Amino acid sequence: MGLLIAGTGSSLPGRIVTNQELAAHVDTSDEWIVSRTGIRERHVASSHETLTVFGEEAAKKAIASAGISPEEIELIIVATATDGNVTPSTACQIQALIGAKHAVCFDLNAACSGFLYSLHVAEALMKADGLHTALVIGGDLVTHYVDWTDRSTCILFGDAAGAVVLQESETESGILQTVLGSDGSKGDSLVGRTDPEDHFLHMNGQEVFRFAVRTVPRAIEAVLKKAGIEKSALRYYILHQANARIIEAVARQLGEPMDKFPMNLSKTANTSAGSIPVLLDEMRRENRLERGDLCVLAGFGGGLTWGASVIRY
Repeated sequence: MGLLIAGTGSSLPGRIVTNQELAAHVDTSDEWIVSRTGIRERHVASSHETLTVFGEEAAKKAIASAGISPEEIELIIVATATDGNVTPSTACQIQALIGAKHAVCFDLNAACSGFLYSLHVAEALMKADGLHTALVIGGDLVTHYVDWTDRSTCILFGDAAGAVVLQESETESGILQTVLGSDGSKGDSLVGRTDPEDHFLHMNGQEVFRFAVRTVPRAIEAVLKKAGIEKSALRYYILHQANARIIEAVARQLGEPMDKFPMNLSKTANTSAGSIPVLLDEMRRENRLERGDLCVLAGFGGGLTWGASVIRY
C-alpha cells in the first residue's frame, strides 16, 4: 500500500514582526540577524491565540486541497511542543472543530522533528490497522515561550501550523522510507518548560548548530541508502527551516546545489514542527511540486531528535 500526500494546508498569524522591530528592543540589527540566520521577519501569535486556531485553518485547507470530507478522516496526529494544554489534546480539539467524528486523535511531541515523527507514526498506524485517510498537522506557537529580551532566542522563532492529508494509494507515491533518531544525553542543549515561573526557551545555539550540520546529512544519506535512491534522482531537499547557514552547510556536505534546497525562513523564521508542512504547502500552491517528484524531508529538534524521509509526491 502506498500513502499519497493528497492535500496540504497552512496557517500563520497575521502579525509580522520584522528584524527592525526587534532591534528597537534588543541589541541586534537587521544585518546581524540576516547574516547569521537568513531570517528577515516572523509571524507572531497574540497571547490569546491558540495553536488550535491555526491547526484548524491548516486542516481545513488540507482537506479542501485533497477533495475529501472530514468524515473520511480516520486518524489525526498533531505534532507540537507548545500546545499549552494538558488535556484535551490539540488533535481532539481540532477533530471537534472540523467535524472529523470518526478519527482517532492524539498529539506527539518531538519538538522541531515532530512532523517527521508524526508522518512515520501515521504511516505505521495506517498500514497496521488498514486505515485509508489520515490528517497530520505540525505546528507550534514558539513565541509564547520566547523571552523577547534574549537575543539568542527571540530572533530565531515564529509561529505557524501546517497540515497534510495522507491517503491510501495503489501507486508507489507517498512515504517510501524513513529514519528517526534521538540523543537524550544532549537534551539540555535546548530546553523549554511548562513552569509558569520559568517557561522561556533556553538554547545553546552553538551546540545545536554543530549537532544539526553533523546529524542531518548523515540522516539523509542513511534514508537514501535505505530507499535505494541516488541523490541525483531527487528534485528537492525540504529541510526544517531553522537557519539558512545550517541548510547551506547540509547542501555542501551532500555535494548538492542550493537550488534543490527551497527555503522560506526569511519570512517565517523557525516555526518548529510547522516548518516542513508549511513549506510543503507553499510549494504546492506555487506549483513547484509535481506528482512523481522524489524529495527528502529532513530535520532536527529538541530532545535532541532528528529524522529524514524519502517521499514521492
